[in-house]
Amino acid sequence: MTRVNMTLGGLLRALVESLDGDVDAAYGAAGLDYRARFTPVVRQLAEQDGMRIKDLASELGLSHSALSQTVSELGRRGWIELEAGRDRRAREVRLTPYARAQLPALERQWRATALAAASLNAELGLDLEALLRRALDALEARPFRARIAASEAELELTQTPLPGSASPPRP
Repeated sequence: MTRVNMTLGGLLRALVESLDGDVDAAYGAAGLDYRARFTPVVRQLAEQDGMRIKDLASELGLSHSALSQTVSELGRRGWIELEAGRDRRAREVRLTPYARAQLPALERQWRATALAAASLNAELGLDLEALLRRALDALEARPFRARIAASEAELELTQTPLPGSASPPRP
């Protein structure tokens, strides 16, 4: 597949699709009805079971909407259940006994995935996860939209009129 004309966004989507597709296939080959996107939720609940969706979303850095979709799918597949919370107003997300029984198989897959990531890092000569964390930190400090606006302003200052077009007025 040629990627010559792909832009940054397209390359990032292709990377995520490739990684998640292969990780999902590995889960399937291991006999697990599980997807890569479930991992942050299941790992967090394995450490701290019984969290409100709001708190879980905050802890994982996900939107409430995105997490709700993942929680719904995990529930349909029998990995999590929702129960009345301690204050009865909010429901809490908990791993099911089925999920707890599958944790050793998941942990094996997570170790294999980490080793595969290390292999990719060695081939690339860099720590891809560290690079992505740095990129996200940089975008948190200065969002991409602000970078685009600055670039647009710079282009306005250096823009050369196209042949046949009127010249911009001189100050």
